[in-house]
Amino acid sequence: MGGAIGETRKQLKAQQQQAVLLYDGLCCLCNRTVHFLLRIDHRCVLHFAALQSTSAKSLLEQVDHSRPLPDGVVLIHNGKIYTESEAALKSLQLIGGIWKLLAMLRFIPNFIRKPIYRIVARNRYKWFGKYDTCPLPKPEWKQRFLD
Repeated sequence: MGGAIGETRKQLKAQQQQAVLLYDGLCCLCNRTVHFLLRIDHRCVLHFAALQSTSAKSLLEQVDHSRPLPDGVVLIHNGKIYTESEAALKSLQLIGGIWKLLAMLRFIPNFIRKPIYRIVARNRYKWFGKYDTCPLPKPEWKQRFLD
């Protein structure tokens, strides 16, 4: 039994070193965004987990994240937590290429980005829809998901 726990801890430690994007698995907008990122991330930099998953909860515990999470996405990269628009823009920066240019939107002050992000996040189910259960990833993307 100790070997299995040790192996799980090793996996979580390795996941902390990767870039893991946690998203609302029930949100249609979030799922479409994840599919978009999977298509443009040719170097397979990002990995994914639904916020509702046990992997997401374990990963957040491991990085000592005890604050309530904001609505939307969370990126964990090298043990650091990025939330909301910072998570989205950092993800684009990590993907690189032309997408790095969009990451320059980080220069828009946070007091402007944050309210816009929160309005969309608060209304995402109403505007884009909601799944009853988290959809399963396509088989060719399965290895990019933690759960």
